Amino acid sequence: MNFQIKILLGAFVITTIIALIVIPILRKLKIGQIERKDGPKSHLKKQGTPTMGGIIFLLGITAVTGFVSYYYYKQGDIETAKKLLPLLITTCGFGLVGFVDDFKKLVMKDTQGLKPAYKMLGLLIISVIFILYIKNYLYIGTQTYLPILKVFIRLPRSFYIIFAMFVMLATTNAVNLTDGVDGLSTSVTTIIITCLTVIAAKQGVTELVIFGSIVCGANLAFLIFNLHPAKVIMGDTGSLLLGGVIATMSLYLKMPLLLLIIALVPVLETLSVILQVAYFKRTGNRMFKMAPLHHHFELSGWKENKVVSIFSVATLVLCIIGLFVI
Repeated sequence: MNFQIKILLGAFVITTIIALIVIPILRKLKIGQIERKDGPKSHLKKQGTPTMGGIIFLLGITAVTGFVSYYYYKQGDIETAKKLLPLLITTCGFGLVGFVDDFKKLVMKDTQGLKPAYKMLGLLIISVIFILYIKNYLYIGTQTYLPILKVFIRLPRSFYIIFAMFVMLATTNAVNLTDGVDGLSTSVTTIIITCLTVIAAKQGVTELVIFGSIVCGANLAFLIFNLHPAKVIMGDTGSLLLGGVIATMSLYLKMPLLLLIIALVPVLETLSVILQVAYFKRTGNRMFKMAPLHHHFELSGWKENKVVSIFSVATLVLCIIGLFVI
């Protein structure tokens, strides 16, 4: 465990250094946030805040994971070193899809960014590759854990593949929707990833404990610059990456259904958007003042820091409940 703490601290320090280098570059290149004019008025002052900051912890996670993989390789633990790299590659793959979207919007000034169909296709390809990896290389199988009941059920192979793809696509998009208030997505995902890392430690899944520790360390470093008022915003580069980490860890542990508890905040953020659109089409009225859900609370008078605090505490409580129901 001491080694994992050192890894977390190492990721924190390295990512902090990267942030201090990258943020001024983003500011100099004028890669700034573009705010919705129909959004909360308080967000208009964020216009121009350096964004695409997800590359900060993407670089931090890549550097530390690469170093740790090399360390395990030199120590003769080749199996752990090999298992770390697919986790990193999958994570970077999700981040790369987000990076392309951010690049088109912020650098090429294409307001639409990456077309939704292409974005989903990119996420789908990465998801399929990862699912085939855990099935055909790790031989994880199609068992899925049912929280509360505390039993595993075996899903039909074809159904499992479709289910796993849904989990990965839904999770990445849910975290993407959660990223709308300074520090919100970073805080919530750090707590969720910490919970999954604790579960991995209890199950003795070394590679997940290491990778989770690295991501948490990088996230905490990014949070220093992302808390209100944010000096940098993660963009799709970061939100899709973090959603990918949560999805891959949950599938690796055979516990994707646990996300309905520990990741309830991103789930509710997604549901608020779906309900808002469906209700508006049916009645012409809005169910919420604005979707995703965090904007509804903002327009109800909550300050950004209150939204982040309440949502983070709620996630922490849900993660504690999640640990009890497994």
